[in-house]
Amino acid sequence: MSLPPGFLDELRTRVSLSQVVGRKVMWDQRKSNMGKGDMWAPCPFHHEKSASFHVDDRKGFYYCFGCQAKGDAIGFVQESENVGFMEAVQIIAAEAGMEMPARDPRAQQKQDRRALLADVMEQAVQFFRLQLNTSRAHEARAYLDRRGMSAQSLERWEIGFAPDGWQNLWDHLRGKGVEEDLIIGAGLAKPSTKGGKPYDTFRNRIMFPIRDARGRAIAFGGRAMDSNDNAKYLNSPETELFDKGRSLYNHAPARVAAGKGQPLVVAEGYMDVIALADGGFEAAVAPLGTAVTESQLMMMWRIADEPIIALDGDTAGLRAAMRLIDLALPLLEAGKSLRFAMMPEGQDPDDLIRSKGPAAVQALLDQAMPMVRLLWQRETEGKVYDSPERKAALDKSLREKIKLIRDPSIRKHYGDDIKELRWALFRGNRQSDGKDFKSGGGYIRPGGGFKDGPRGKWRPGGKAIPQPLASTKSSLLAGADDQAAIAMREAVILASAIATPAVIVDFEANFERMTCADPDHAMMRDMILRYGVGAPDRLHDEILYALGPYALENLHALRHVAISPCLRKPGDLETASLTLSEEFAKIEARLGLDAEVAEAEEDLSGLADEAVTWRLGQAAEARNKAVRSENEDRAQYDVADNGARLNREERDLLSALTDGINFSRKQR
Repeated sequence: MSLPPGFLDELRTRVSLSQVVGRKVMWDQRKSNMGKGDMWAPCPFHHEKSASFHVDDRKGFYYCFGCQAKGDAIGFVQESENVGFMEAVQIIAAEAGMEMPARDPRAQQKQDRRALLADVMEQAVQFFRLQLNTSRAHEARAYLDRRGMSAQSLERWEIGFAPDGWQNLWDHLRGKGVEEDLIIGAGLAKPSTKGGKPYDTFRNRIMFPIRDARGRAIAFGGRAMDSNDNAKYLNSPETELFDKGRSLYNHAPARVAAGKGQPLVVAEGYMDVIALADGGFEAAVAPLGTAVTESQLMMMWRIADEPIIALDGDTAGLRAAMRLIDLALPLLEAGKSLRFAMMPEGQDPDDLIRSKGPAAVQALLDQAMPMVRLLWQRETEGKVYDSPERKAALDKSLREKIKLIRDPSIRKHYGDDIKELRWALFRGNRQSDGKDFKSGGGYIRPGGGFKDGPRGKWRPGGKAIPQPLASTKSSLLAGADDQAAIAMREAVILASAIATPAVIVDFEANFERMTCADPDHAMMRDMILRYGVGAPDRLHDEILYALGPYALENLHALRHVAISPCLRKPGDLETASLTLSEEFAKIEARLGLDAEVAEAEEDLSGLADEAVTWRLGQAAEARNKAVRSENEDRAQYDVADNGARLNREERDLLSALTDGINFSRKQR
């Protein structure tokens, strides 16, 4: 339908935006200025306590500084009422007292028919409610009583009963003058294949009216009282009013409750929603007995940013959750996701709330896991990864799933979380079952502690051992022996190479000679040699896979590493090359003197000859240069404390190194 020129302008003039929005929000009186049309309120489209939703009456636009929702009066009605453009115009026009322009005859006829069908559905609701109080509904009332349904709940949810028999509703509606095609068109009856009268769709069933976002009755769900019935639950067929894949049970009330801050809980069935809502979780909906569709998921996200999927604790419930993951992954947006609260085995939300009360349900909702955790569980549960091929198959499967995510930022964060989980599975505590995760989705290392590297010891509390403070006088630089000093140099070399992988190819031989007593350093060296030349872009991620993020974090946290120019200028090839040249030279100088001393012990017996003395002198001089360089490094931390000791060390170096050598000449 097309609108005449100027109609929308006049409509916007007659109805202020604050008037339209005011039906859905509570204005913040402290921030709002009614006289200027400058209004503020908590956003109706996402959960918040502060007033970040701004309405400018003069310009006729709204904007939320939290979720970036924006639009005019028509757009607001579309989003808040979940209706199309023309329906939103009709709603606003009715409020303004404006008559809608004449429609295309066919469109008008279709709209009129929908109105007639909605009226027929309301008559059916009243008929079924009356039947619940008759003698024929004795078993139905007993069943509802056993399920804990109070009289108030029956009234609130408009529960009814379809009596056994072929034409009960049909005869009632026909007696009210309702045309046959309207009864059939509403899905309340089906034509007979044997030439007789049409027969009722629902027979001997407890009836649950299904209403749309505007509160109109559009369909029914019926629960069979006969245990031999083919379908325990039966929904209305698809009609001009009812599209099962675009409808949610309890849609309108749940949207109101979610707007007041309640979490949106998605259950499987009518009774689950009723039990949750009666137990205080009023923002509860159900997808009408079908797998959640894309349209239903988008409807949920319009109600809440993170719906909680509360599925039954059985195989079918878990399968439904897994199917939903595949549907949701391509649709994820920043701030829009799902969390999953799995019920105890063999129970649904209705069972749990009746047996243990609302507190038990709240505890499960508080522990709802993020979708990435359920994805990981699906891909790994019940499988053994004891070979490279199986691990590679897992990596491939997870990569394919992550590729489905269109948003690059979300895709990256999923990859990071998967790497963390993978590390815990392949390199973490083998005794852990992988379930030592904090509630709310955050997690620590299996076993509830911190592990610095694959061979490190688990430490309680989930925290790394604190690094020395700036005032600490006992760092590696301050009082190190040879091995500690070499480990210090190795740390700088490794960090520099990881920060600038392009430098590795020029120092490949040096890395091959580097011994690395520390097991984490040795593994980093091996991975530098493996990936640094052929696949430098993969080096950082492969180290994270193998050692976890804490190994690199602790490496970079070392004070002598943190001050390295390479970390301040990652990717600077010249700086990295100079740093590695200097550090490798210092290590080789220390190791060279040790080798000379060892060889001198082999060669000397009795008095030392001049050649050996000269060799020791040269090695000692190289060692002195290395020590002097360390003295410069050490002076950056504590010049006064360390200077005297270094001078003494340099003065007595040669005698200290040669002390204890047996200079008696070997017997030839």
